[in-house]
Amino acid sequence: MIKKISLSVLALVLILVAVVAVNTLRKSSRQLQVAALAPVAVDEAAVARRLGEAVRLKTISARDNPSLNAEEFKALHSLVQARFPAVHAKLKREVVADLSLLYTWEGTDPKAPPVLLMAHQDVVPVAPGTEGDWQVPPFAGEVKDGFVWGRGSWDDKGNLMSQLEAVEMLLTSGFKPKRTVYLAYGADEEVGGLRGAAQIAALLKERGVRLDMVLDEGLLVLEGVMPGIQQPTALIGVAEKGYMSVVLKMSATPGHSSMPPKAGTSAIGMLSAALKRLDDEQLPGGIRGVAAEMFDTLAPEMGGFSRVALSNLWLFGPVVQKQLEGTGSTNAMLRTTTALTIVNAGNKDNVLPGRAEATVNFRILPGDTKEQVLEHMRAKVSGAAPKDQFELLALPGAVDASKVAPTDSAQYRLLNTTVREIFPDALVAPGLMVAGTDSIHYGAISDHIFKFSPIRANAQDLKLFHGTNERLGVANYAGAIRFYHRLITQVAQAQ
Repeated sequence: MIKKISLSVLALVLILVAVVAVNTLRKSSRQLQVAALAPVAVDEAAVARRLGEAVRLKTISARDNPSLNAEEFKALHSLVQARFPAVHAKLKREVVADLSLLYTWEGTDPKAPPVLLMAHQDVVPVAPGTEGDWQVPPFAGEVKDGFVWGRGSWDDKGNLMSQLEAVEMLLTSGFKPKRTVYLAYGADEEVGGLRGAAQIAALLKERGVRLDMVLDEGLLVLEGVMPGIQQPTALIGVAEKGYMSVVLKMSATPGHSSMPPKAGTSAIGMLSAALKRLDDEQLPGGIRGVAAEMFDTLAPEMGGFSRVALSNLWLFGPVVQKQLEGTGSTNAMLRTTTALTIVNAGNKDNVLPGRAEATVNFRILPGDTKEQVLEHMRAKVSGAAPKDQFELLALPGAVDASKVAPTDSAQYRLLNTTVREIFPDALVAPGLMVAGTDSIHYGAISDHIFKFSPIRANAQDLKLFHGTNERLGVANYAGAIRFYHRLITQVAQAQ
C-alpha cells in the first residue's frame, strides 16, 4: 500500500514538473523583430544648449495661484518661438487658459484621424534648504560633463523640447504629415493639470476631435532595474493609476493631560489606531491586469527560476506576489496603495486635543474605484473609533484610474516598433504608470493613450526624479529627439 501511494505521489510530481516545463517552454519571445535603423543626425551641442535655456526659466506651478511665475512661462513661450521658427511659421499656435500651449500641424488628409504628443512646461520646486546640495545650481541650465543640469531637464522639458526639435527638423526637410498632429503643453501638470491639460482636452472635445493615439510622458527604458532581466527594458505605460486623498477627522472630549481618558479613546489614540489599521490592512493586491500582461511579456526573456515562476503563475503566483510586495515600486503595480502623508493634532504639551486629523493618499489600481476606496477606509476606521466620532472628507481632484489601452492594437504595435528601432538593445513590454500625468484628462477623446518617455535610466537616475541634481544626459536627449522624429514620420502616415 505504501509503495502504491509513493508511486502515485511520484507520478503526480512528474506530471506537475512536466506541465511546468511545457508551460515554460511554450512561452516564446513576444519581441517584435525590426530592421536596423540608421540614426538621424543630431547636433548634440546645439540641442543641449537650447534645452539648457529652457531649464533656466523657473516655471514652477502652484495649485492655488494660477498666475504664479506667469512671466517665466511667457518667457518660455518666447524662447520656443525664437528657437523653433519653422514650427511657429507652419503650425497653428493657441494659448489655452493663459499659459498652456496647443499646436496644430494640419495633415494633408482631413479624413485621417489625428494624433497627439504631450509634455508639460511646469516643474516642481527645489526643496528649501537643499539648493547647496546641487553640484550645479538647480536653474543654471548648464551643460557639463555630458549632461544638461537643472530642474526640469528630465521632467519634463526634456520631452517638450525634444518633440519641438524633431518637428523643426521634419519641417525644414519638407516633411508633410498625412494626418494632423497636435502638440499639447500644459502649464500645471505638477499640480493636477486642471487648468492646462483638462482645458485643452475639453477644447478638442468641443471641436469634435477624436484622437487616434496620444503619447505623454511616462515609463522609461530601464537599465539594470527589472529583476531577472539583463537587457534594458522599455516599459510602455498603457494605463495610469487613479488618485485620491482623504482627510480623516477624529473628535473626542478635550481635557487636561493629567487626567487622560481610557486608553485608545482620545482623539490622537483613536486616530493612531485607525491609521495603523489602514497601513496594515491595505486593499487586496494581485498579479492581474496590466501587471500580469507585463510579466507574461517579459517571462520568456528571463532565465532560471524567474522564467519558470512567471510562466506558471497558476502555481507560483503566491510566491511571486509576496516577493513583489516586498518592494515599493513593484508592490504599487499590484494594488491600490495606501500612503499616510499628513498628521495634525494638538498644540500644547499638557492638553488633550478634541480634534485630530490625518490625510491618507490612495493611488487607485485600474478596476478599483473611488467609492471602493472610501468604503474600505470607512470599514477600517470604524474598527478603531465610534462612527459618530470620525468623519471622512475626500479632497478635490480625485480621479479614478484611466482606461487600459489595448496592446493588440495597431497603435501599440506602431509605438512598440518605434521603440525597438531607436533602442534596438531593449525589450519592450506594457506597464502601469503608478504616478500621475496630464494624459489622464484625455480619456474621453481617445482609447489609445500611452505613457512613455524615450529616456534611458538606471536605478541611480531614478533617484534624481524630482530630486537633487536632476540632469539629463546629452546623448540620452539626442536619443529622445531621434525617437520623436521617427515616431512622427511613422504615425503621421499610418491609419
